[in-house]
Amino acid sequence: MFAYLYTFLLTIFYIVAIPLLFLLSFKRKYRQAIPARFFLRRNPPFSKPRIHFHSCSLGETKALAPIVEHFDAVNLSVITQTGYEAAKGYANAEVRYLPFEIFLWWWLRPGKALVVMEAELWYLLFYISKKRGATTFLLNARISDRSFPRYKRFAWFYRRIFAHIDYVFAQTETDKERLEVLGAKNVEVVGNIKLLATPQVSKHYQKTKPLIVAASTHDPEEEIIATDWVMTQKGKSTLAVVPRHPERFDEVDELLRHIARREELRYHRLSENESLDADIVLVDRMGELVNLYAVADLVILGGSFVPVGGHNPIEPAYFGAPIISGEHIFNQKESYAAVEGIEIVPAERLQEALARDSWQPTRITATFDAEKVIGAIKNVV
Repeated sequence: MFAYLYTFLLTIFYIVAIPLLFLLSFKRKYRQAIPARFFLRRNPPFSKPRIHFHSCSLGETKALAPIVEHFDAVNLSVITQTGYEAAKGYANAEVRYLPFEIFLWWWLRPGKALVVMEAELWYLLFYISKKRGATTFLLNARISDRSFPRYKRFAWFYRRIFAHIDYVFAQTETDKERLEVLGAKNVEVVGNIKLLATPQVSKHYQKTKPLIVAASTHDPEEEIIATDWVMTQKGKSTLAVVPRHPERFDEVDELLRHIARREELRYHRLSENESLDADIVLVDRMGELVNLYAVADLVILGGSFVPVGGHNPIEPAYFGAPIISGEHIFNQKESYAAVEGIEIVPAERLQEALARDSWQPTRITATFDAEKVIGAIKNVV
């Protein structure tokens, strides 16, 4: 009964939201995802009933690679356009956008297993998959300190979701305890799946000076970092700025051009000049972060000097790159705990940290039990 009431309420919400969805579909960020997810444009059901993996965006989709590669053919659904592009890179995957929940009643087909990454707790995805014969898994499950009180306020709803999840693989013991409070069963701690991925370098950059990478930045982090870099590193190193969201490339370009003109520095966009032969470079192309991490002398992790929650430090740590981070890491505490040597400073002390002549390399110290996860999935298919 609850599933039908839930669908009815979502349908009302969907009808009311159609004008907004239509307007948002013209934004570059949503140009593919919204028509596919909310209007099923070029987004038919999967052609065959394979194992169904689901993730949200770029990072989660890339992290699935070491699991997906153990199966001959899989179905893979995503939420975002960056996730879709990453998913298309899997030769053994049929890729779709996951439709809005009300469409899942006729979009989902019977299958043997559903494997969902992290916090993608869509009630009807689990409910319908379970009803149609799938064994359901939640992989890399975690609940941050900041979000746990919110989850507890809606514990009645999450208990209904977890009633349809057969197995949960959690990142830490703390996550396990929190998930069980919300009704999760058969919870095992296996670590963070992102520890398993091997970053693939697709381009080998040459550098003329030490390279400092400002990675996955948000507004106003570009200005904070560039200003402190000018005060401490001008003439000594190259600053490569990599905004988190592609739709901000032009905005950040305008800011960096202004700083470069004012300081009489050389500047270019990577899309216009594929080199690091400048004082400041705007990395305005997707998929370049790993290539830059491979040659970085220092990585400044964005999303941490403003209350965004931080971004994954594991990729730069794979190359041993020194990492400076801000204090706002509430979404990435488990990932940070897996890396030794990260220097965490408030924004007002970033200049002091940048002024040094050298920084401490990082090292990954945690593990992930892939065999347990792969074995559990294979046991039901």
